[in-house]
Amino acid sequence: MSNPYGAPGHAYSSPPPSAENPGRTLGIVGLVLAIVAAPIGLIVSIVALVQSKKAGMGNGLAVAGIIVGALFTIGIILLIVGGVVAFNVGMEQVCSQLGPGTHDVDGTPITCPA
Repeated sequence: MSNPYGAPGHAYSSPPPSAENPGRTLGIVGLVLAIVAAPIGLIVSIVALVQSKKAGMGNGLAVAGIIVGALFTIGIILLIVGGVVAFNVGMEQVCSQLGPGTHDVDGTPITCPA
């Protein structure tokens, strides 16, 4: 009768080593960065997913990092665009009251177009 635990004479044998996912650690880093620094996390997560796919494995953390990074990056872009638009609207209102030319408002020079 053969030994069900491995080679003869050994009570236990170690299981075969499982294939390591090369993008797993990078996927974790990408997800964390996607929350803290969205554009960087997005890029790192994409790299992690590509590494995992080349090894024939999935990487849910990298996918989550891509989703979070993309959403946060879009949010940052929208905030910047909204801030620029609000600033320009505010300047238009100030210039409509002051008229064309250069004006000194609380020590800050403002140039209004003609």
